[in-house]
Amino acid sequence: VQLQASGGGLVQDGGSLRLSCAASGFRLEFSAIGWFRQAPGKAREEVSCVSSSGNMAYYGDSVKGRFTMSEDNVKNTMYLQMNNLKPEDTAVYYCAADDRSINSRGDYTQASRYYYWGRGTQVTVSS
Repeated sequence: VQLQASGGGLVQDGGSLRLSCAASGFRLEFSAIGWFRQAPGKAREEVSCVSSSGNMAYYGDSVKGRFTMSEDNVKNTMYLQMNNLKPEDTAVYYCAADDRSINSRGDYTQASRYYYWGRGTQVTVSS
């Protein structure tokens, strides 16, 4: 079982990046999935999460309207499209998933509920 994240990099203020996270050993379409980030000296922050049922989606206030999470069930890969990036978006981004049923708002947005994690990918936004 593995999550393989990619797509980070250096981008200028206002630019875009797309992060990818390929899963193996389990199906993302039946899993709660999420993207989290951690900036130096700051606590880990939930960026975007989707419940196991797929009926509930969450975006952090700081990324609403700029970031979009999606999933390709054929490729078993999740994505985070990040537009209009700002310097404050600079962080290590992590993808996470859990193939148990996680459908309550208080659960699927909590990093502690996720069992599988990808290695972080660095996103740096220059001003």
